[in-house]
Amino acid sequence: QVLAVESGGGSVQTGESLRLSCEIVGVIYSQYCTAWFRQAPGKEYEEIGFIGDNGHATVADSVKDRFSISRDNAKKSLYLQMDSVQPEDTAMYYCASVRTGGWCGGLRRDQYKIWGKGTQVTVSS
Repeated sequence: QVLAVESGGGSVQTGESLRLSCEIVGVIYSQYCTAWFRQAPGKEYEEIGFIGDNGHATVADSVKDRFSISRDNAKKSLYLQMDSVQPEDTAMYYCASVRTGGWCGGLRRDQYKIWGKGTQVTVSS
């Protein structure tokens, strides 16, 4: 069974840091492109960034000064480091993955086939 499970969300204060994790089981992880998305209440999904087997991450311009993405193939895990969080970062955060042979780039949200149930991040001022 293929599963993606996020963890690490919670309630934090403005300016604090948070690290989200996502474990994807049941796959040959190195063959998969992995990504983080978020959805704030009443808003569309926003892609935060993605990372392939080569470890090179691409992060959205809107958050790249504060967020970073990494992965550990041995642990089949994806990470989102969030620093200096702001109230506008409040959202449900999702990890997503798709088998591509390990490369990433230019994928639409609907092309990601494996999704976690999300982890909530709430930032208060």
